[in-house]
Amino acid sequence: MTVRLEGDVVRLEGDCRLEEAEALAALICDHPERVVDLSMCRLMHSALVQVLLSFAPAVRGDPDDAFLRDFVTPILRRPSEGPDARDYLERQT
Repeated sequence: MTVRLEGDVVRLEGDCRLEEAEALAALICDHPERVVDLSMCRLMHSALVQVLLSFAPAVRGDPDDAFLRDFVTPILRRPSEGPDARDYLERQT
C-alpha cells in the first residue's frame, strides 16, 4: 500500500496508483487537519492529485518526479483562498 497513515501524517510512498485514491480520500475526509507528506512519492496518478485538490490538506515534502515537484506540488500548496491556479503559476515563473 502506497498510502500510509503515521500519526497525523498521511504518507504517499513509491508509485501511487489509481487504486489508492479512495484510501487517500478517506484518510483526509475523516481528519481534514492531517498533513500529507509527498517526500517518498515517486509517481502519482491524477486521481490522487484530484483528491488532494478537492480536500486541500496541508502538503509537505517534494516528490521525486520532476513534473510533480515542479508543476503539481506548487498548486497543491497554494493558499485555499485567493488567486486561481493560473495566476499562481504565472507568478512562479
